[in-house]
Amino acid sequence: MGIKDCYNTSDFRKAAKKRLPAPLFHYIDGGADDEVTLRRNIEAFDNCRLIPNALADLTGMELGVNVLGQDIDWPVFCSPTAMSRLFHHEGEHAVARAAHNLKTMYSLSSLSTTSIEEVGASTPGPKCFQLYIHKDRGLSWDFIDRCKEANYSAICLTVDTLVAGNREKDLYTGMTIPPKFTLKSLISFATHPSWSLNYLLRRKFELANVAGKIDEGTGELSSIIEYINNQFDRSLTWKDAEQAIERWGGPFAIKGVMSVEDARRAVDVGASAVMISNHGGRQLDGSTAPFDQLGPIIDAVGDEIEVIVDGGVRRGTHVLKALAMGAKACMVGRGYLYALAAGGQPAVERALIRLREEIERDMILMGCRSIEELDRSKLHFD
Repeated sequence: MGIKDCYNTSDFRKAAKKRLPAPLFHYIDGGADDEVTLRRNIEAFDNCRLIPNALADLTGMELGVNVLGQDIDWPVFCSPTAMSRLFHHEGEHAVARAAHNLKTMYSLSSLSTTSIEEVGASTPGPKCFQLYIHKDRGLSWDFIDRCKEANYSAICLTVDTLVAGNREKDLYTGMTIPPKFTLKSLISFATHPSWSLNYLLRRKFELANVAGKIDEGTGELSSIIEYINNQFDRSLTWKDAEQAIERWGGPFAIKGVMSVEDARRAVDVGASAVMISNHGGRQLDGSTAPFDQLGPIIDAVGDEIEVIVDGGVRRGTHVLKALAMGAKACMVGRGYLYALAAGGQPAVERALIRLREEIERDMILMGCRSIEELDRSKLHFD
């Protein structure tokens, strides 16, 4: 399947599966345990119906929003995802540039394979940094200082990954950082020669933001599960979040909020936004979906803090449903990772363009000229 034949996330997923060795595809594609939450993240949107209006003047469509202090041209931006150069040699640069070209924001992971500074210099577009608190607190605070120097726009602190979820597909496939060529995986790598040659002949793989500071994941072979369990600080509390907010001094989101109680705590510590997220179904299996929690969180704190939906967003109609419930914006992760794996920056741009076109078309079909016209009167729940 060529990129020109990809019209939606499902198409890009098929193209990515064809191009990537099995351990890498399943790392993108998989969830925790029985993947109940992974599936629920998408299914939650299907339990909600849209109610369109007709005969509205739909000239002058307006999709822009201001989120985390940044004006973006449409209400979707890129979630942080780890180790992008594993999936295509252009990695984080490709996605950051695609986001800039599509006039939206890119988010960089702490576990990126391109450094804070390199991505900061790659485009003038708005950028958010995803902060994980490591056991070495000095390293974590240094991330914040480096983001200031590199002119990042915002930070999001991820709070749902104190221990790695039970991602059994990674255990079955032997997914490691850097990738390990074992007897079990050798056939898959050998039957994907373009990926294997790029990996062997191009820039050495490393977790760029911790290179020279932590051997694990750079010079030392480990699984991503081992890295999280060994390096992330399980003593993280709301006091630490407050300290990070104070140190940054700019737009700051708490990512991984799923309860009304935590949303209220995020307001109390001075966060600018909450990202309702269950880490794409990769952490606590059996947990509720972000869209399921959107209404209660909006009702509790929607007038005090920006609420962003991260998880299960595959279609323009999903975005409209979230906005109608009261979300400020949505995030996509797998949607662009599949595209990145399938064809680098051009494919990421195509995936984002297709999603934006869906949103605009669906707005017209809804009889809404601006996002402000979307509200709960446009929704019906089964």
